[in-house]
Amino acid sequence: MISSLTSEHTGDPGGSLTVIARKAAMHDIGALLDLINAYAAKGIMLPRTEFEMSENIRDFTVAYDGDRLIGCGALHFYSPTMGEIRSLAVDPEWKTHGVGRLLVDTLVAEALEFGLDAVFAFTYVPEFFQKVGFEEVERGELPLKAWKDCLRCPKFQQCDEIAVLRVLRPDRWSPVPHPPQPGDGFIVLPTPIGG
Repeated sequence: MISSLTSEHTGDPGGSLTVIARKAAMHDIGALLDLINAYAAKGIMLPRTEFEMSENIRDFTVAYDGDRLIGCGALHFYSPTMGEIRSLAVDPEWKTHGVGRLLVDTLVAEALEFGLDAVFAFTYVPEFFQKVGFEEVERGELPLKAWKDCLRCPKFQQCDEIAVLRVLRPDRWSPVPHPPQPGDGFIVLPTPIGG
């Protein structure tokens, strides 16, 4: 899937802006590492290695202006009904130009193609995600990802990210009836209706 963002979408007075979003390829890994690890150095994202990127390249969508990588994001599957939008990063020079929205819209379209009922994210910028249709939720309403990514995060014991969720198929979505409480010892996952 290839999506694009043009000058008319961003109000670029010069009219020369054309951003293309497409699935990532192996030759994008170097630029992806530069972008993601620049944010990781500021404590905003988890650092990634070349091995991890190679292993997960199929999850990634990239945004380019010409031959310059200006943004990326990944759709990672957690169950047959739910996925996570993660590693969403935009080159600081390109923030407020619609690149983040283009990437999220592209990843949501991909989630719909795969028949997912919902997508979630953990973020420091919930306001952005609210603008693109997500709502803040309690962490307990989401898959327990701690055993995979969170364990290696330096903020594991005092995570300050906000959980957000976007329901894609409301007819198949049933929220958790009683969110788990601290000390319950388990995580209840949302279940699809009729699934």
